[in-house]
Amino acid sequence: MSVTHDYEVSLHWEAGRKGVLNAPGLDTSIEVVTPPEFPNGIPGKWSPEHLLVASVNSCLMTTFLAIADNSKLEYVHFDSHASGKLEMVEGKYMISEVTLSPVVTIANEEQKERAERVLQKTEPNCLISNSVKSKIIFKPQIKVLNASTV
Repeated sequence: MSVTHDYEVSLHWEAGRKGVLNAPGLDTSIEVVTPPEFPNGIPGKWSPEHLLVASVNSCLMTTFLAIADNSKLEYVHFDSHASGKLEMVEGKYMISEVTLSPVVTIANEEQKERAERVLQKTEPNCLISNSVKSKIIFKPQIKVLNASTV
């Protein structure tokens, strides 16, 4: 049996290289612009490129949280840095790769193996990573409080 969910987003162009994203049921809007690396781009604002990388990174977090909960992993912190590489591929610009660098902090060494298993399951189960053509590079770390980085 298949399960489907629909997500609606509306975009309203405001002026120049700027628009506003809205979605039914959400309280906030997101201003989105052409990034400054392109002609007439606007610095200091979210771009589609930022949003794509943010989507992969935030999906990694929500996937981790679900798997950690199901696995009864006790963790103290979850942080993740992501970077996207924009380049020309076969005559078209694309985000060719996204590097995900999550850091899971656990309170004690006894949770280390469980944390490693949860992280190993997280990236391949991230639905956004599975939905993009970009190569996903996964560089997880586990830290134990009051211990060196593992």
